[in-house]
Amino acid sequence: MRRYGKNPDEDDVRVRPDRRGSRPRSRNRPKHADAAEGFVLTIDRGRITCLVEQRTVTAMKARELGRKGVVVGDRVAVVGDVSGDPGTLARIVRVEERTSVLRRTADDDDPYERVVVANADQLAIVTALADPPPRPRLVDRCLVAAYDGGLDPLLMLTKSDLAPADELLESYAPLGVRAVACNRDELATGEGAARVLDLLADRVTAFVGHSGVGKTTLVNALVPARQRATGEVNVVTGRGRHTTTSALALPLPDDKGWAIDTPGVRSFGLAHVDPSRVIHAFPDLEPGTADCPRNCSHDEPDCALDAWVAEGRADPARLASLRRLLATRERREGD
Repeated sequence: MRRYGKNPDEDDVRVRPDRRGSRPRSRNRPKHADAAEGFVLTIDRGRITCLVEQRTVTAMKARELGRKGVVVGDRVAVVGDVSGDPGTLARIVRVEERTSVLRRTADDDDPYERVVVANADQLAIVTALADPPPRPRLVDRCLVAAYDGGLDPLLMLTKSDLAPADELLESYAPLGVRAVACNRDELATGEGAARVLDLLADRVTAFVGHSGVGKTTLVNALVPARQRATGEVNVVTGRGRHTTTSALALPLPDDKGWAIDTPGVRSFGLAHVDPSRVIHAFPDLEPGTADCPRNCSHDEPDCALDAWVAEGRADPARLASLRRLLATRERREGD
């Protein structure tokens, strides 16, 4: 068979049939060495808002990225019109290697893993002390996700004017998690906000919490220049409306870090979590796993951690906390 006036050879395999002027396909991708560095601030219906050289630039994902996702917190390479002028649109051509990822699944039996935030240094787990009441099981799940994703956890207790924080703080003391309790009136004063900002200084902090706990109110108090809508809590059910519909990165005052507000959650699935990664957050216990049986769940009769603790090498409360966190993967929040 003759095509394009010559006998077919191996080059014809790369030529699209019946399309004049087709060029051979190539696997070589442009390097984009001159691409600008960007930081993803938020994403809305495929449009990605990035900070590029102190300018806010709207971009879209380049086709060459394929199915590779882009999330808030990503460091990206941007080409095209990066002026930030109205109506302009740049392209994201590369997503840089992530230092950490906060991931979740919709439920424990959901195989689809969602990356919520990338490159955060710490996870601020926000829970109210009352109205709505604390949900320790959800807090535990967020702690597991933080340890699994390489983020330092930070426990933020809101509405401290409605209930004391002592009991809840005591239950998490063995984990060594940093914690702070505050309320709306304290945050309204410069001193109260400064106390919280000290824990966020020079870090990228992702905020997570279920609806109605005052997460977005807290973020608004810390970043007064960028107020977000807040919703009323239903006084009967204690449930709040979701007031944050997409993750948003906000610069802290005086450029001393970033706060990433995320949508409120009603569940935090852990189907993606490998228990062997959680133990890395317990450096006092991890050496004791050397004699554990293969695939040890760390909560079975032959677990070597029991002997490790009995020998006085670690606090028994730390082992109890580890097992409590690992158990959250095996039971639903309402159990």
